[in-house]
Amino acid sequence: MMLKAHGALISARDVSLAYGSRIILDHVNVDVRHGEIVTLIGPNGAGKSTLVKVMLGLEQPDSGAIIRQPGLRVGYVPQSFPVTAHVPLSVRRLMTLTVDAEERQLRRALAATEAEHLIDARVVRLSGGEMQRVLLARALLRDPQVLVLDEPVQAVDFYGEVRLYELISRIRKDQGCGILMVSHDLHMVMAESDHVVCLNGHVCCEGGPGAVQRDPEFTRLFGPAAARMIGAYQHHHDHSHDGAPGTCNHPHHKA
Repeated sequence: MMLKAHGALISARDVSLAYGSRIILDHVNVDVRHGEIVTLIGPNGAGKSTLVKVMLGLEQPDSGAIIRQPGLRVGYVPQSFPVTAHVPLSVRRLMTLTVDAEERQLRRALAATEAEHLIDARVVRLSGGEMQRVLLARALLRDPQVLVLDEPVQAVDFYGEVRLYELISRIRKDQGCGILMVSHDLHMVMAESDHVVCLNGHVCCEGGPGAVQRDPEFTRLFGPAAARMIGAYQHHHDHSHDGAPGTCNHPHHKA
């Protein structure tokens, strides 16, 4: 169910979903506001990509609601975008498969992701980082108010990850859009996020990056080594996230 949002651009409210007897999402709440980066983290099978699909309207929840601003424009970069080597698809053609755009619009979107030089390249010859930049540019063609990124740095090396996260941060600043991002890359993402939601079917903990890093539920899921790694990264690079301690909203984890 889609309803009108109040304050947030898009929200999940008390969303639950099960596949047979397997509970995928258990009363999950998430808000994405103008100009903020919200990152979903959690172990494999935690329901992160499923939640994204529910919020996009690609799957229907068993209960709860998705609330969005009227006329909300959403850009989406999926977790995988399979391309066969037998189809001679160019970047230009990929960009316009589902969106009508003029040449200047294509070039402007590609320039925003530092990929304008790839406009005539064959998609199958792109590196992982180049492909992600092209897919980001494709999402930007919609002039989105919310940009949804499902594992945006997969198949990208460490240097490429750094550059992509810098790019995502710049897009947030330049475009003013809200960003909902799914990631397995804990230390890099958390330093760039305004709000982190740790998901494991239910919301285990959430808050600013530092608060989630210190939360016992985060340590339980990822181990003390992950918490130490994030702390070291933030010490050098994150100067603005010292929020209040994270909270666990699930009854199984309350004292």
